[in-house]
Amino acid sequence: MNTNPNIAAASSVRPDFLLTDHDFSKIRTLIHQRAGIALGTQKRQMVYSRLSRRLRELKLKDFSTYLTLLETNPNSGEWQLFTNALTTNLTAFFREAHHFPVLAEHALGCTQPVSVWCSAASTGEEPYSIAITLMEALGSRASTASVIATDIDTQVLAKGAAGVFTMEQVSKLSPARLKRFFLKGSGAHSGNVMVRPEVAAMVKFKRLNLLDPKWPLQEPFDAIFCRNVMIYFDKPTQGKILQRFAPLLKPQGLLFAGHSENFSFANQTFRLRGQTIYELASNRPKDAA
Repeated sequence: MNTNPNIAAASSVRPDFLLTDHDFSKIRTLIHQRAGIALGTQKRQMVYSRLSRRLRELKLKDFSTYLTLLETNPNSGEWQLFTNALTTNLTAFFREAHHFPVLAEHALGCTQPVSVWCSAASTGEEPYSIAITLMEALGSRASTASVIATDIDTQVLAKGAAGVFTMEQVSKLSPARLKRFFLKGSGAHSGNVMVRPEVAAMVKFKRLNLLDPKWPLQEPFDAIFCRNVMIYFDKPTQGKILQRFAPLLKPQGLLFAGHSENFSFANQTFRLRGQTIYELASNRPKDAA
């Protein structure tokens, strides 16, 4: 018989809130409807951990009450907090580094002002990496370039727009890049850096849900970055989004995907050009067609 009081106490610990199978199923349905995110059954603990914070904040007794609050208030701001909680934001400066030399070369070949859409901007590392790449490649021409940075999560967008990062977040950047594109904090801001004004001026942050029936975008882009977000969508949702990307790309535009994403199923719309880099299928040479 186990007489260890610590083990006995640990075994008696219960979660603060009960997450029933019905509640978990409803959460999976709601986040899919709102954001297209397909949560697997293995994400139950993650869902509990993140949403239990909302229950504590609202002083609710259980998940069922929280879900009723959401469903009876379709225009409530809590929906955005619900979405924010279940959105995964993993990013870094110059993540998947092989994309940026390709972007630089592509930008050099553009005759009109270069525009790029970063469709999963998170806390800003990716759109600022794009802006830095354009500044390095284009020189003075970069002043006319623009980067539209969107995300469904309003909290990470606010962080990105602020442009402030810890030294750890920029630790893999070269000293030359740090000096040229960032300002070092002092005093109360010691240990942080901020993107320089000329870099920040190139990037405009705005909220966008890829499932929204209308996107607040007008211009066709020279490149679209949609990296490591499609993995959270099911294949039908991926296909619909890819079809909507096509008319937003200039004829020779490029679509950059994440390292674990494969859009070969959408070969009527896009074709593979390089490692996780796609171009419009309509651009293939006539003899190849």
